[in-house]
Amino acid sequence: MKNIQEIAIAEYDYPLPDERIAKYPLAERDTSKLLLYKSGEIIEEKFSNLHGFIPQGALMVFNNTRVIQARLRFRKETGAQIEVFCLEPEQPADYQQMFQETKECVWQCLVGNSNRWKGGVLSQVINITGVDVTLSVERVSSAASVNLVRFSWDGGFSFAELLDAAGELPIPPYLNRKTEENDKNTYQTVYSKVKGSVAAPTAGLHFTPAVLAALDAAGVQRGEVTLHVGAGTFKPVKSELIADHEMHEEYIEVQRGLIERLVASGGSVVAVGTTSVRTLESLYFLGELVHESPDIAEDGLFVGQWTPYNKPHTLSAVESLQALLHWLDVKGLDRVHSHTQIMIAPGYEFRIVKAIVTNFHQPKSTLLLLVSASIGGNWRKVYDYALENDFRFLSYGDSSLLIP
Repeated sequence: MKNIQEIAIAEYDYPLPDERIAKYPLAERDTSKLLLYKSGEIIEEKFSNLHGFIPQGALMVFNNTRVIQARLRFRKETGAQIEVFCLEPEQPADYQQMFQETKECVWQCLVGNSNRWKGGVLSQVINITGVDVTLSVERVSSAASVNLVRFSWDGGFSFAELLDAAGELPIPPYLNRKTEENDKNTYQTVYSKVKGSVAAPTAGLHFTPAVLAALDAAGVQRGEVTLHVGAGTFKPVKSELIADHEMHEEYIEVQRGLIERLVASGGSVVAVGTTSVRTLESLYFLGELVHESPDIAEDGLFVGQWTPYNKPHTLSAVESLQALLHWLDVKGLDRVHSHTQIMIAPGYEFRIVKAIVTNFHQPKSTLLLLVSASIGGNWRKVYDYALENDFRFLSYGDSSLLIP
C-alpha cells in the first residue's frame, strides 16, 4: 500500500457544479435523502428511516457542540470596516469560563481588513435587553494567520450574551451568501449544547426529535462528545501530497461516562459526523499516550497529525480506553480535555468507529480522505451515485450512512 503521506490530493477530486451545492436546508430536516453504503452495495433511502439500518444495541455518538455567533464587525472613524472572527479562547480548556466572563477575555481571532487596523482600540455600542453596552477590541499580538484580541465591555453581561447580541453566525463560505435569520436555527443541530464551534457538525443537521425518538425505540444507544469545529475545517488542501498539508487543531472534550460506555459497547460504535469520528479515534491514541506516560499532565495530551502512522500501535481499543479511564482516576478528573490534529486518510486503521453518518464533502478535502478511509477507498462509487441521482451536497445537503 502507498505510504499515507505520498497520497496525491488530485486523486480525490471530482466535478461539483455549483447548482449541486445546497444553499439552503430543506423545510423538514429529516426529509433529506440518505445514501446507505453497506459492504459495497448502495441503497437510496430517506433520512427519517435511519433507525432501520442501525443495529439494535449499537452506541451512536453525536457531537454536541454549538455554533457561536463568532463574526463581529467594527468600524473605524475613517469608515473602514474591520471584521473580528473568534476562533477559540487563548486558553482553550477554559471555553465555558470564557463565555461566562463579564468584563474582558482574550481570544485567538482572524482579522479581516487587517492592514487597515494598525493598532488602538475599536469600539461599538450594542443593545442587550434594553441596555446599551460598549464593546471594545484591542489587538494584543498578530501573526500571519491568527491574532490575539482582547475584548472588554461594561454592563456586567457575559461574553456569551455579547456574542448573541452583536455577533453573526458564520455559515460556510461556499454557500456564497450572507447569513440569514433562519440560519441561526437551521445551522444548529437539535441536540447542540456546548458553545464553541465556528462551523456546525453538519451530519447532525438532519436529525429531528422524531428521528432521535425512533432510534431510542429501536434500541439504539446514544452518547455525546464535544469537538469544537474550527475555521480550519474549510481549509483546502493546496499541496500536491498530503504530507505537505498541515491539519488544523481542534479542541475535544469527552466525559468519563462516555468512555465507559465505549468500553462496554463491544466495538459497535456509529459516529455521527466526521467530527465525532476524529474525536473517538483520537481517544485511542490518548489512551496509548497515558499508557506509555502515566504521569503526563492534562496539558500534555495531544494527538498529532501523523500520530496514527509513526509507529506500531499494539494496544486493543479496550486496553487503550481502560488506560485512559485509569489515568482519569489517578488525576481525579471526570473528563478528558485535549486537542487533536489527527489525519485520517486511506490506509488508516479504525480502532473505535465501525460506521459513519456523514454528508457529501468538498472535492480535494481532508474530509473526503476520511470518507475514503472508512469504506476501503470506494468513495468514488458513492459520490458518482450521489451526483447521478440528484443528491444535494455539502453542509445543507443530503447524507450517507457508510458501513464498511
